[in-house]
Amino acid sequence: MGYPTKVQQIQRKNSADQYYINFPTAVAEALEFQKGEIIEWIIEDKANIIAHRRQVPASPVAVKKTLRHFSTASKRS
Repeated sequence: MGYPTKVQQIQRKNSADQYYINFPTAVAEALEFQKGEIIEWIIEDKANIIAHRRQVPASPVAVKKTLRHFSTASKRS
């Protein structure tokens, strides 16, 4: 599910225009954004941009990744 957001433009007389994209609260809270945090925008193509964090906060939940080995042979006799 996406979160539609309008691009806002501020037109200035003596300097370049500025564009703003606001993150919906649900997105900002899910990513635990902090006030003043730096986000780097990467242009993937004309339809997609990536917001990249250089400093990512630690996850509050420890995730343990384990490999599972499954046998393809049937255990029934």
